[in-house]
Amino acid sequence: MSRHRDVRNINVAGKMFQALGNETRLISHSHSDELDDGAVSDGGEEDLSPQEYEQLMSGLDHIRATVGSQEQSGLSDKEIKDTLYHYFFNVEQSINYLLEAQTRKIAARERKAAKEREKAEKLAQQKKAAEASAKLPPAKPKKATGAKLSGASTPVRSTDIRQLDLAGLNLDDETVLPIDEPPPKITVAREKVLEEARKQLEGNADKKTVSLVVIGHVDAGKSTLMGRLLYELGRVDDKTRKAHERASSKIGKSSFSWAWELDGTTEERERGITMDIALQSFATPRRQITILDAPGHRDFIPNMISGASQADCALLVVDAAVGEFEAGFERGGQTREHLLLVRSLGVSQVVIAINKLDQVQWSQARYKEICKLLRPFLIQSGFHPSKTKFVPVGAMAGVNLVARDGDEAQALNAWYSGPTLCDLLDELEPPTRDLDAPLRFPVANVFRTPSSVIAVSGRVCGGLVQVGERLRIVPGDETAVVKAIESEEERLEWAAAGSNVTLHLTAVDPRHITIGSVLCPPTDVVPLVTSFTARIIVFDIQVPITAGTSVELFHHSRDVPASISKLLATLDRASGTVLRKNPRVLAKSMSAEVQITLRSTTVSGPTARAQPIPLEPFSVNKEMGRILIRRGGETIGAGIVTELN
Repeated sequence: MSRHRDVRNINVAGKMFQALGNETRLISHSHSDELDDGAVSDGGEEDLSPQEYEQLMSGLDHIRATVGSQEQSGLSDKEIKDTLYHYFFNVEQSINYLLEAQTRKIAARERKAAKEREKAEKLAQQKKAAEASAKLPPAKPKKATGAKLSGASTPVRSTDIRQLDLAGLNLDDETVLPIDEPPPKITVAREKVLEEARKQLEGNADKKTVSLVVIGHVDAGKSTLMGRLLYELGRVDDKTRKAHERASSKIGKSSFSWAWELDGTTEERERGITMDIALQSFATPRRQITILDAPGHRDFIPNMISGASQADCALLVVDAAVGEFEAGFERGGQTREHLLLVRSLGVSQVVIAINKLDQVQWSQARYKEICKLLRPFLIQSGFHPSKTKFVPVGAMAGVNLVARDGDEAQALNAWYSGPTLCDLLDELEPPTRDLDAPLRFPVANVFRTPSSVIAVSGRVCGGLVQVGERLRIVPGDETAVVKAIESEEERLEWAAAGSNVTLHLTAVDPRHITIGSVLCPPTDVVPLVTSFTARIIVFDIQVPITAGTSVELFHHSRDVPASISKLLATLDRASGTVLRKNPRVLAKSMSAEVQITLRSTTVSGPTARAQPIPLEPFSVNKEMGRILIRRGGETIGAGIVTELN
């Protein structure tokens, strides 16, 4: 399993100083040269109170259960105790420090091994060159034609010259500079890759690949549902589950233990809410599904949009508890907004999991009531009834996720005999992929790997990418070479449209690539624009839109300030015909054609210039031509790009 939530912006210097600060604090409290193997810093275990000693040993047991034995983790009991003592027995902070330190050790060992290999290769090449030089016939000494060498009474022989040359090779010098690793080369012809990709998309492969975004109102149980589903499908082992149970109980959040499989950061676990996109995967009999667990809190809608823009289908989780469903579905709740957002971003298939039915005694009446309220809104939002499925589930107990066994499922079995959640996910159909289009790869995340290689994650929105291919970074005039392609810790030679992958890049300065950048072929670059025409649908808004309205423009993982500079026409939603030209305002539920202009993010005044963004018309690339418009923390519209100005 892989997680690509490490870094939202690269700040190498800040991380180095932070790591050095942690190391310094820990070393200053340890005095490891003066302590025995079982001792604790600043006096040893005998100086601890009974309560502190109990905390120490409890923390040691918990960390051992998380990181494994000394043979598995390379961490001694003394290191763990010193860390616990330093962090005042805070288990979570101690685990984070130890895992970071362990990662640094592994990276250091890898760098050292790489240097040793490079050094050996360099020495071998130098030795080979020296042997070849020794086999050359002696050069005939030239007759002196002028002045003699200063201080020389006899001529220098050719063997002496050869010895001087060998000494200049520094064969015994241990500070040999490493050889720059050449960029990888394309090993498979593009035509062959296209043929193989088409076979996979036509269903000849064992399983079709589908990406699924998990959406819903805050506290509906999205992360808990996915954590339990991963466990039921064997993607989470018992050891990890028990470690999460113990750790969550210690901080008083035992009900969130299943969610910890996806909510991995300290802040998410302490607050009990998802804040960023978590990436995981699992397999059903006919599908390989990549899940993007999106945050439900309204403060993190930009992250939710970033995840939805990478998805083929959606799983909406709603809370069946009395009052909770209504809070999410009424105006201001995220259930409505999330459905509108995913539909506007091209998602046409949705599975609705009605969760927490166990809190209403598995009431069939409550289940039908929620279905009755949701169906008209789904149709209004643009979802076809044949592509919307409902399923009752109980995430905490694991009821109807993969099976309906046991006593806890008896109440549900009394009135429900339909498919499980896993059965419905197995029926999802991937959309049509455009393999012949030029590569478009919007960057959703940027981070460094343990080997200090720049890596970017995202979704291939068109065409395909191969290892060894040189790509252009837009905006900017820089290029990078694809060193490796990774999907769920599996190395690939290529990735086609619709794939959620991580690209490891070389021959690039990290300053030139950010979230929102687009990777494309140097021969077919994405256009950069500051103004364009779009056809939008206005959502349920209270304040009408007028010409000059300031908004936030969202395009994949990029959000920039913009303004609706002109209202060109109102349109009929069904036929698209013009109803009125140059309207004064746009009210809710209207469809219109507008001109959108980007605003500067730096200085104001007549010299301020907006930074262009990579964009394409919807007719050229559907995924690159969708936009969302927000104002004041509310999504007010969505649409497609029709023309670049």
